[in-house]
Amino acid sequence: MTEPAHHGPYTACTAARSACPVQVVSSGPTGRSSYLVTGYAEARQALGDARLSKDTAAFFAGKGSSRALHPALVHHMLASDPPEHTRLRKLVTGAFTTGAVTTLRPAIARITDELLDNWTPGETFDFVVGLAVPLPVAVICELLGVPDEDRPDVRRWSADLFAAGAPDVIDAASHALATYVTGLVAAKRARPGDSLLDRLIAARDDASGEDALSENELVSLAVLLLVAGHETTTNFLGNALLALLLHPAAQERLRAHPDAVPAALDELLRYDSPVSTATFRFTTAPVTLGGTEIPAGRPVLIALGAANRDPARFAAPDTLDLTRDAAGHLAFGHGIHRCLGAPLAKAEAEIALGAVLRRFPAIQLAVPPEHIPWRRTRLVRGPESLPVLHSGAEDVAPLRPRG
Repeated sequence: MTEPAHHGPYTACTAARSACPVQVVSSGPTGRSSYLVTGYAEARQALGDARLSKDTAAFFAGKGSSRALHPALVHHMLASDPPEHTRLRKLVTGAFTTGAVTTLRPAIARITDELLDNWTPGETFDFVVGLAVPLPVAVICELLGVPDEDRPDVRRWSADLFAAGAPDVIDAASHALATYVTGLVAAKRARPGDSLLDRLIAARDDASGEDALSENELVSLAVLLLVAGHETTTNFLGNALLALLLHPAAQERLRAHPDAVPAALDELLRYDSPVSTATFRFTTAPVTLGGTEIPAGRPVLIALGAANRDPARFAAPDTLDLTRDAAGHLAFGHGIHRCLGAPLAKAEAEIALGAVLRRFPAIQLAVPPEHIPWRRTRLVRGPESLPVLHSGAEDVAPLRPRG
């Protein structure tokens, strides 16, 4: 089938990669050029190269930035290098293991079915607004102990952090989120519970020595988990369902073989990655990628979506092939900074997509593909809304977990 209009970025990246998998693209924030990586091998190498630092604060120190981001969104785990990154990541890794995520699956299934219950046959349902946003928000907020009444604000502030071309909106959202989390930490200290945030607070209050968590680190870690804990999944869900709606044979294959949904997730992630460009990195020493020499002190933009469409790694990369072995895709990154929440995101996608396919066999797009609005941000990629329609009664009732 013809490539949909929203795949324009992939067309541009294909042209860039054909010219050179690593190339100068623009002047960076300090007037020095940035480098764009679009090749798979080069992207994987860059993601695992310790000479590419993520210490954003160190890069911008003394450069006279006019931004007013809250420090909690400047100094955090994703913007740090070992040993700081190792220490911070160790504190939360246990909450996102495959085993830990398994205990969340009944809640994910329950929330999914409750949200899908709101869809009336014959009426348009916005999959993004009705499921792709509220499901991962509910799950990460449940994990961190965020009260129900605060969750709409958390989602709004998080969305504002990705408002491309609106630095004032981003800065204001960073302060709103940090202020909220600071208050939430205080409330939990007064009335402790058993959420992940409660455990981080205990780690902060009980630890001493080099591994101790500072109060600022506690707030920044909680903010990061709130934002990163649902943004990627929201876009993953929207991209995946759209891909299936545009490829009826793939959709029918999963409907006929629901046990194949987990294995299909990697190909759906590869085909349309929820993160377009990896978070900020810069060279601390000269680095050669794909034959291109990058001097020290230069920003490096790693285009994960483009790398996942590299024909040198994946045959016929613009084709959605659910029988493909897409292991090794870079949608969740690679190396020590690989997405911590990948097991949770895949569990949510498996359950949500499975429920949609099971409950709504006649699902279809309610608008032409070219009318679907896309989020205007370089970092993440996903539809802003995804209007869908189904006619008639559901063929299969919701499958609610017991207990």
